[in-house]
Amino acid sequence: MKIVTTLIVLASACFPSGMRAQTGPVTAPFSKVQAGFAERDITPGIGMEQPGGYGKSFHKSFHDSCKVRASVFDDGKKRVAIVGLDALVVPRSVVVEARLLIQKACGISGDSVLVCASHSHSSGPVGMVLPGEFDTASDLVKKLAYEESSCADAGYLQRLTHEIVAGVVAADRAKVPVSLGFGFGHEDKVAYNRRLRMKNGQSWSHPGAGNPDILEYAGPIDPQVGVVGAWDAQGQLVGVVVNYACHATTNPGGISANWIYYLERTIQGGLGTRVPVVFMQGACGDVTQVDNLSPHQRPKPEEWSQLVGGRVGAEAIRVLLSAPRTFAAPVEARQEVLKIKRRAPSSARVAKSLEIVSQARTGGDTTDWIFAKEIVLLDFLNKTTPLVDAEVQCIKVGPCCFVSNPAEYFVQYGLDIKKWSRHAFTFPCELSNGIVGYVPTEEAFGPNGGGYETRLTAYSNLEISAGRKMAEKGVELANTMAAEEAPKPAKGPPYAGKPWTYGNVSPELE
Repeated sequence: MKIVTTLIVLASACFPSGMRAQTGPVTAPFSKVQAGFAERDITPGIGMEQPGGYGKSFHKSFHDSCKVRASVFDDGKKRVAIVGLDALVVPRSVVVEARLLIQKACGISGDSVLVCASHSHSSGPVGMVLPGEFDTASDLVKKLAYEESSCADAGYLQRLTHEIVAGVVAADRAKVPVSLGFGFGHEDKVAYNRRLRMKNGQSWSHPGAGNPDILEYAGPIDPQVGVVGAWDAQGQLVGVVVNYACHATTNPGGISANWIYYLERTIQGGLGTRVPVVFMQGACGDVTQVDNLSPHQRPKPEEWSQLVGGRVGAEAIRVLLSAPRTFAAPVEARQEVLKIKRRAPSSARVAKSLEIVSQARTGGDTTDWIFAKEIVLLDFLNKTTPLVDAEVQCIKVGPCCFVSNPAEYFVQYGLDIKKWSRHAFTFPCELSNGIVGYVPTEEAFGPNGGGYETRLTAYSNLEISAGRKMAEKGVELANTMAAEEAPKPAKGPPYAGKPWTYGNVSPELE
């Protein structure tokens, strides 16, 4: 039996058909917080570009739908929107326009809208090259950008913007008084750091299972499964937010939300519900489902997707079933846009790269040609936009603080943010409100560093201190907001002075 099916069957045994978790009227007479959830379809069409990587690939089949998953929280004074996309990345231009339209449509302030991409490598065409980005470049550079690189589709970006707005507006209209539960689960069997320390002193990305030169993992993972649940006055679950750090690269086959699809199925199937599950990707720039130290055969893509989504979803269910609830959750938002420099390739490297890409790309290993192309594209970007906007945003919902960055962010920074934050529950959210590529730790650029994520490309090129600056700013903004106490279980009645008469007996031997 397949993994996710097993999880759903086991969980469903606890909840008969039609029954939802934690049913029954809420004991508190009134809640000071409202929440609404909604989802919208953003499934790309067959034949559209499949994003990710540094070349072109096209969708040929369909597996499951891609969605905008939106939530709105309202404490009576302020509203915030937390949005998860089944998308590789989200261009900043999309977020800026969507925020303006959301504010106009329903009054939620643009700086209170957080939009996070799941990094699904099996989703719609949102990158890497944006429409018009290289229109003023030379003919050679334009050819490299538009014909030899993964490109966003202008019409799809317009659709994505529209559906983000529609999702937030629908979630805002769906608001009801709720009780909220918050918690952390633990899942450490499906995510692994993909950078390994080698005998030569460097750190390599995916050096290959069984490689005798591997010494150890070069970095940690973040096993916490962050969960927020919302229940209405009848005790019915109305929506869930989940935060976990793992690349969405299981690619079950065709267009797909990736393993997030099975996260959603597990939660909905286990709890007998169809409520939206808003996924917010954690800091996973160097974390994937691949264990380079495992001696075992890797699962096939479908099974791998079920394994990751099923285990993370099952852990989320455990949290939902046990999280104490609160009926008051103040909301706040902070943001700041950092201006961060790009790293620039040397003139000698640009010249060599131009020489390489001036020749036709041949068969076989094309690594040198691909990354020469990237250096040529980056040289153009450095001349036109040497500074990059990197928004850091913090949104508080009661004791939980979402701390965002626009990067494929190394997990160590996410762990640092959690450590330095004074909030009871801190959820780092990468690939949010824009995209600036991989942002490794400063250690990764040192003598024992290296690996794929440190390569200089048109996608990943920020100065080496960028990650630390984002982390420090995120913690600074988070800690300007009051830390709310985590909900605690309600105390039971005092001892009545009367034990259970069935049990207050000595041993009966005859």
